Amino acid sequence: MTGLPLKIAFRYLFARKSYNVINLISGIGVAGMAVGTAALVIVLSVFNGFDSLVADSLSDAGATLVVRPAQGKVFVPSGPAFEGMMENQDILRLSSVLEEQAFLSYEGRQSLARVKGIDPVAQEESPMQFHMVAGDWQFHKGELPLAVAGVSLSHNLGAHPRFVTPLEIHYPSRTEQISLANPAASLRTRRVQLSGTFSVNADLDSRLLLVPIGLMRELLDYETEVSSLEIWTDQADKVQKELQNSLGPDFRVLNREQQNQSIYRMMRYEKLAIYLILVFIVVIIAFNIYSSLKMLIIEKQADMGTLRSLGAPEALLRCIFLAEGFLVSLLGMVIGLVLGVALVMLQQRFGLVPMPGNFAVTSYPVVLKAADLLWTVAGVACVGLVMALIPSRKL
Repeated sequence: MTGLPLKIAFRYLFARKSYNVINLISGIGVAGMAVGTAALVIVLSVFNGFDSLVADSLSDAGATLVVRPAQGKVFVPSGPAFEGMMENQDILRLSSVLEEQAFLSYEGRQSLARVKGIDPVAQEESPMQFHMVAGDWQFHKGELPLAVAGVSLSHNLGAHPRFVTPLEIHYPSRTEQISLANPAASLRTRRVQLSGTFSVNADLDSRLLLVPIGLMRELLDYETEVSSLEIWTDQADKVQKELQNSLGPDFRVLNREQQNQSIYRMMRYEKLAIYLILVFIVVIIAFNIYSSLKMLIIEKQADMGTLRSLGAPEALLRCIFLAEGFLVSLLGMVIGLVLGVALVMLQQRFGLVPMPGNFAVTSYPVVLKAADLLWTVAGVACVGLVMALIPSRKL
């Protein structure tokens, strides 16, 4: 008895119906659900592709882990915990950073910037050196310190690596009292020649200036203090837990997502928003299933009368039309999944849709994830079930 509603629903779905309009509406419902499902798979895969590009740019712009003080701006990296970092086999590279928000000026133009002083390790091995667009990745010319700036920042200042005029970096003195009569006299100033410009992402390109850490210590009047320690490792979770336990509550060990919480949160919210919008579109499309099911119920009144005469309960009749409507949505969903996955795989392999403009990639990036397929199946199946349940409960 349990398989009877499904058998009758299969017969109603695939048998030739007496009214062509019901066939047409059912076909439109299947096609609509297929298109909606394929759109969910494709659009979510495109979002994954762009997310991977953003993650790659963040990996080049920052370290795997960053150690910062829980309170204050700077700290002295000394003690057993920091000595243990040097002996940790899971840490591939460790560098010191001293950074601060400072005021830049160049031939009458001014701008605020995040000035980041990096040590020789980062100067030699930072992956940002592979994103140079002009000049050289160079921080010393003899005894003369050099700087590398984001391309948007250098453009706003009117500076260029070929120009001989140095940049001026200004920061209020920490040790002297600021004069209200002449505040400029309380500024510490260092001049640095621009050696090159880089382009990683819009945020860093517009506000980051890289200089030797020694220059920053002179500007900020520090001796051995650092703002953070940057760590590169292939065992991020393991090393993060070990370092947090050894350093204690006075320090924070942040992974890439924790370093860029706003960016990752925005990407998750954008993906959730587009998922809900596409599911809402599927809901609108699914009204075709509701219409075809209502018309089928009207057509099959004689069959229902026969089944009632044979003793069939009302629950059995409702299950027949519920199964009929759900099968229509299920058929469309399967077709849509196959179509969507096929198009994503073709885009990955051949780059069918090119990326307009000048980007790092020539075609739209796509990344297919099993979790997205599961969310797509869950969303479309729930919509189809609800649309089948409403008319089947009102025979």
